[in-house]
Amino acid sequence: MKSMVRTAWTLALLLPLALSAKQAPPGDQPLPLAGPRPSAATVQAWQARKFGLFIHFGLYSVLGGVWDGRKITKGYSEQIESFAPVPIDQYEALAKRFDPEKFDPDAIVALAKAAGMKFIVLTAKHHDGFAMFRTAQNRYDIVDATPYRHDVVKALADACARAHMPFGVYYSTIDWHWMHGQYRPDNDNPITPAQADFNVAQIRELMSHYGTISEVWFDMGKPTPAQSARFAHAVHALQPQTMVSGRVWNHQGDFSVMGDNREPDTGMEEPWQSPASMFPETWGYRSWQVRDDLPGKVRENIARLVRVVSAGGNYILNIGPEGDGSVVPYEADVLRGIGAWLKPRGEAIYGTQASPFAKLDFGYATLGAHTLYLFVEKPPADGVLRLPGVVGTRFGRGHVLADAKAVVDPVAVDASGATVKVGNLAGAGYMPVVAIPFEGGLHVRPDAVAPGADGHMQLDAVQAENFLNYNGYGYDDPPTPYKLRWYALLGAGDYQLTVHYRDAKASARIDVWVDGHPKPLALPAGEGAVRLLVSRDMHAQPWALQLELAPKAPFHKGDALPATITSVELAPFVRRERPVAPAPRIDARGGERP
Repeated sequence: MKSMVRTAWTLALLLPLALSAKQAPPGDQPLPLAGPRPSAATVQAWQARKFGLFIHFGLYSVLGGVWDGRKITKGYSEQIESFAPVPIDQYEALAKRFDPEKFDPDAIVALAKAAGMKFIVLTAKHHDGFAMFRTAQNRYDIVDATPYRHDVVKALADACARAHMPFGVYYSTIDWHWMHGQYRPDNDNPITPAQADFNVAQIRELMSHYGTISEVWFDMGKPTPAQSARFAHAVHALQPQTMVSGRVWNHQGDFSVMGDNREPDTGMEEPWQSPASMFPETWGYRSWQVRDDLPGKVRENIARLVRVVSAGGNYILNIGPEGDGSVVPYEADVLRGIGAWLKPRGEAIYGTQASPFAKLDFGYATLGAHTLYLFVEKPPADGVLRLPGVVGTRFGRGHVLADAKAVVDPVAVDASGATVKVGNLAGAGYMPVVAIPFEGGLHVRPDAVAPGADGHMQLDAVQAENFLNYNGYGYDDPPTPYKLRWYALLGAGDYQLTVHYRDAKASARIDVWVDGHPKPLALPAGEGAVRLLVSRDMHAQPWALQLELAPKAPFHKGDALPATITSVELAPFVRRERPVAPAPRIDARGGERP
């Protein structure tokens, strides 16, 4: 149960939790921090895109991962100024050589569309501080400092607008040029007030001169909470519907961002994105990168996309154009290969919801409005796809997308769940997708822990599904748990609940949610065990008791559980009736008789 469990009683409960400042989430979920935020419709549209193109392109592309005749193997190639290292005056002199005349924004947009991508994000300014747009804050930009003299951000923004492709920009809040080379190798510099002013001025330029910006992909640095709020507000003041990435830090983002080339292994209740590079070793162009096994690279990224979307997130895949602006042919071929797979299977990706299953032995799943999509990564030897926990669901006859020859038997439902046998998958290509329609809601029992023979139960913290706060104070700040969830196979009745905890720095209160109903619970400082009487709501959670521990509602992004929960006990509670005194005996004259 430590894996990302996504359990639903009905399809309606799987709808995205797209929230605006005027629309609060359920009390067991964090509220966004104060300030203007995109609307629910914007968030939902952002989540529905699922797959996008990241482009790391800048002054570093000229070097291609080579300095002074040496292949720089340490770090990402877009950070070669730091890792080589390159003296700052020599790095800045590269601008005189930067002439990306082969940069073709319309061709890049067409390539993204061919890949099945629904949005594009370009590095407007990376850590080196070189702006790929015209800025009035200095002359260290592609228009003023290079022979090219064209605004690359403007060119791509306009191409995206012509093609109705959502366009976003990456912006590094640390700037080695502005800082005169005074940077830390791990890019976690605090940001001075003057540099914050500089950043805000450039953010306002990007929000003012490049049309509608779908998202701002902030990155790195260690801003204070006030600075993070200021950066986010600078975006929203000019473009209220722009989504701000979590790497603006201090929980000020409109969506969470996973680590580079990483996917979450915990529950996610907010919009999130998984960024990946074509090659994990670098994001910017690397001339000496080994580029082989094209079919394997295509399959690798199809699998990544499916995993991320099945978990409820968006996947953004990076390319690094060469210094002349051309797209590396190998990377273009990978994108086209993904697009060829996606074209007949896109309905299983775009606009879908996360899998309702904790784990499937054959692969992954997504959920459409009235269709369950099954991605078969490991075809079972007997051809039977098993869907654990399915109950009370009316399925129609399924089919395999892009393969009319595959045979899909009717779905069978029994006490263990649903099964469907699929034949002739050999001709369906990599990661076949089985589409199974259903009527009404899709009902799935959760994975649940059974009580002992005496009805007592202990739920350890390691059995819980964890919900974490991402994107705190800097890249290396570990995520913090804000909620734990268990499911217990307990029937109707009352239960004595005991919470065991430690590391409470001060007395605090949490909410205990049982079947969707909260009760406050006080935790004295230190460690201990506290008790609470709770009751089942069989109508809300008919198949298992749902237990959640969360900060006292309402709480906000970044708020964590105030103590380390070690375990929870549940025991049946039997109410003892008080003995009733016998009624007094009355004599004929109306008096009590002894």
